[in-house]
Amino acid sequence: MAPLNAADPTEIIPLWPSTPPGPVRDTGDEADVTKPEDKLIGGRRIIKLANVATPEAHVFHPAENQRNGSAIIICPGGGYHILAWDLEGTEVAEWCNSIGVTAIVLKYRVPTNNVTPKWLQPVQDTQRTLSLVRRRAEEWGLAKNRIGVLGFSAGGDAAARTALATERHYEPVDQADQESCHPDAAMLIYPGYLANKERTALSEDLHVTKDAPPMFLVHAFNDRVPIESSLFMTLALKKVDVPAELHVFDTGGHGYGLRPVEAHPVTQWPKRCEVWLGRNGWLN
Repeated sequence: MAPLNAADPTEIIPLWPSTPPGPVRDTGDEADVTKPEDKLIGGRRIIKLANVATPEAHVFHPAENQRNGSAIIICPGGGYHILAWDLEGTEVAEWCNSIGVTAIVLKYRVPTNNVTPKWLQPVQDTQRTLSLVRRRAEEWGLAKNRIGVLGFSAGGDAAARTALATERHYEPVDQADQESCHPDAAMLIYPGYLANKERTALSEDLHVTKDAPPMFLVHAFNDRVPIESSLFMTLALKKVDVPAELHVFDTGGHGYGLRPVEAHPVTQWPKRCEVWLGRNGWLN
């Protein structure tokens, strides 16, 4: 299924040569399930893409004379139920392209919110995408050591778990899986599910080691998704001396993507992220 009312990708890559790993589920037909009465974000509707059974990587290249050799894999949010396809996907790809970065919007499998663990199939899809992008790095003019992940909400959980993983969560399926599935940076925008239920620490199944990549995190103080997800992740990175930059804003709520809202300075996070990427050599 092609993206609905969204920018056209340069290329669409099926992630798996056959059936994806894990149990086969009947999800129904892939569709945009946004309703006319749904809340507008930044004054506009969003695409809520549901019932994704065949995961894909949608590749967006910058203009050839603007490419800097960096790539970011984008994991839209949606509670592991749907994908906020344009708000936290294709619109983010446009921003990446504007700063010279190749963007890969990941159409990972949903819904998985009723599967245990709900993050496993999205993380498998993210790891597979990292290996596929590295496999194509020379063809696309990318530096293999500048391939990062950027996730929103549930996609932030998938991105974080991919960044912290010490092993591949599936058996290799072809030569692409000879390439690393570890990101070189992680950008977590209002990530969910990282704190435990008591909000006293990271979730018990998350283990932060010195091998974690540098991270950039954003959260609003009044977000319905606990800010502790970002706070405890930053503290855990500090304990193992992995560089991290955390931005907390007093207001902004949840699910704003990068659509600017004058009353919510949190929506200016892309400017801060661009500075962070540049300072770390990703925009050269």
